[in-house]
Amino acid sequence: MMKLFSQSREEPSLAFGGQALMEGVMIRSRTHVVMCVRQPSNKILTHTEEINSMSERHKILGLPFLRGIIGLFEALYLGVKGIYFSANVALEEEEEKFTYKEFAIAVAMALALASFFFVVPFLLTALFNFTGVLFNVIEAIIRLTIFLLYLTLVAMWGEFKRILQYHGAEHKSINAHEAGVAMNVENVKRFSRLHPRCGTSFIFIVLLVSIFLFSIMPDLGIFARLAYRVLLIPVIGAISYELLKLSDRYKDSIITRILTMPGLAFQRLTTREPDDDMIEVAVEAVKEVNRLIGS
Repeated sequence: MMKLFSQSREEPSLAFGGQALMEGVMIRSRTHVVMCVRQPSNKILTHTEEINSMSERHKILGLPFLRGIIGLFEALYLGVKGIYFSANVALEEEEEKFTYKEFAIAVAMALALASFFFVVPFLLTALFNFTGVLFNVIEAIIRLTIFLLYLTLVAMWGEFKRILQYHGAEHKSINAHEAGVAMNVENVKRFSRLHPRCGTSFIFIVLLVSIFLFSIMPDLGIFARLAYRVLLIPVIGAISYELLKLSDRYKDSIITRILTMPGLAFQRLTTREPDDDMIEVAVEAVKEVNRLIGS
């Protein structure tokens, strides 16, 4: 799952993001994205691209909350592009150019999945006579339960286990980078596979924000409340993004550490301990990003 941001020694917050790929790892800085994928020949193929965020190019899109929506769509775009690229490399297929058609399909699927996670818990909760804040809390618990079941089922899929291991390798490498140690397999493998600013932690923030936001919306009937669950998805995402950004600024606060604990617990489902070869791929990606930043 994409890490929306982390902190780098060279740059302020929002500097590094990462994602597990098929047999690989993607690391993103403000200006570059690096994809390292293990080929069937056992060699590591490194692909780099220069990026220019819309929020950097247009000041209005860099304003709080707007930048969150832009950031989420850009993370989705790069994430889907990375999976597309790594699949071609890992399966030794001829590389095809990633098009906006593939991205549009991915966006439609993401919105459908997001709508499912918001609409179905609401409909299930509506079967009972809960009202007010209690309704929203029960709804959030049902949403969390569905999410945990989804993660558990995905983690049981044998082919997906390697992606979860690469996710762990990505976290270990960024944790090592942030600690300032030399980037090699022996150093990196000592670090945790959990990271407080992973996209998994973002999901927990979304749950809390949704409870608050749905509680303050006027009750105009069941259909209006159902519409809130879909129409406010971008708003919930934008607010959650800002809170995640704030947690990065105050990451040493005891309050922040307490609030990020559930997200870290979730990551025990979305990550697995990687082997040395996987860590080597993640280390190569981080080192290449650092090289590009320094060049």
